[in-house]
Amino acid sequence: MAELSRRAFLGRASAVGGLAALGACSGGGDGGEESAAQAAAAAFDPEDWASVRDQFALDPDTAHFAAFVLAAHPRPVAEAIERHRTGLDTGTQSYLAETEVDAEIAVQQAAAEYLGAEPDDIALTDSTTQGLGLVYGGLRLSPGDEVLTTEHDFYSTHQALTLRARRDGTVVRRVRLYDDPATTSVDEIVSRLMAGVTPATRVVAVTWVHSGTGVRLPVRQLADALGGRALLCVDGVHGLGVEDVTVGDLGCDVLVAGTHKWLFGPRGTGIVWARRAAWSEIGATIPPFEPSSFGEWLNGLPPEPANGLRFTPGGYHSFEHRWALAEAFGFHRDIGKDRVAERTHTQAAQLKEGLSGVPGVTVVTPPGDDLSAGIVCFDVDGSDPVDVVGRLAEAGIAASVTPYAAQHVRAGPSIVTTPDEVDALVAALGR
Repeated sequence: MAELSRRAFLGRASAVGGLAALGACSGGGDGGEESAAQAAAAAFDPEDWASVRDQFALDPDTAHFAAFVLAAHPRPVAEAIERHRTGLDTGTQSYLAETEVDAEIAVQQAAAEYLGAEPDDIALTDSTTQGLGLVYGGLRLSPGDEVLTTEHDFYSTHQALTLRARRDGTVVRRVRLYDDPATTSVDEIVSRLMAGVTPATRVVAVTWVHSGTGVRLPVRQLADALGGRALLCVDGVHGLGVEDVTVGDLGCDVLVAGTHKWLFGPRGTGIVWARRAAWSEIGATIPPFEPSSFGEWLNGLPPEPANGLRFTPGGYHSFEHRWALAEAFGFHRDIGKDRVAERTHTQAAQLKEGLSGVPGVTVVTPPGDDLSAGIVCFDVDGSDPVDVVGRLAEAGIAASVTPYAAQHVRAGPSIVTTPDEVDALVAALGR
């Protein structure tokens, strides 16, 4: 019963106390001078890109084009983490009891507002990989049901489905959506995917933005073409925090994403969203810590179907990071999703155009915004991608190599890069 008491789930009236605790731990309560951090936060101008960049403690001598691997924390997120850490370190039991319910509700509400969704349809996870593993492992499939995925998906999707297939014999098939990413089209992608759909296809597992080529799938068109014949599940990690769309705009049934990349959220955080009807097709794998599930256990009742709350894995987590995710969504909301998308796409287009003019450089990513996002992949004739990334590092530019069998150099302009830094990257390759 101690665990049940810890959650304070059976008495949600205590949630009011959580907000007071959050405020009490923020410091500066007697009207004295603001700390340097508070002054910097007060001076934050979300409409000024230089001010946005100043919210990060990133090395100013490096152009950071690899935030999509693992992002830095902006000041509001870092301060929220420290606030929660202090509360947990100084009064662990009381702070947990007073804060947990409200803090997790705040995260779900912030994510729902960002996605245009309902809070109860959002589960909290630790990463994209964890979310994909839980979704694909928990799908309610019968013998003979098929899952269709693509050749372009990342390890996490492929391996989650492979592990499922080895466990219960689920049939998993792959299709190739394009041969040349730079010249593909919406029609080619949609027609190739649909050619792989059979009467046995129950689930289509795709990735919104391919981290190996930079291709952004036309998810809405894929959803329309499927017409509800199968669940459309999307790894959305390289679209979340870039694109100015809602889950309604996408039209998919399930969206899985880590939030410590383009969203610049706390490290070790992620979300799963599913539409209400789709949740009934996915079973929880890890017991959740939420009131109805505890009630079922106490009363010897079978588990009800999942939703976001009931799908969120229970247990102890890095709470200070999870609870600070609300500030990450708030940071993007303050800047404006539309402005973030415009800033990212504009720099990505600038980079692709600049690279196209460098002799010996071949841009892999489609040139247009309709089939690309923030990731830009390219090759340099006669050079190993690892060597190119090393040369860029010597020039003060952080990029990366695609973690696939076919390797390319990749760079991701974002809210922490500038047009001048894009020009510097291009110039470094032209030397």
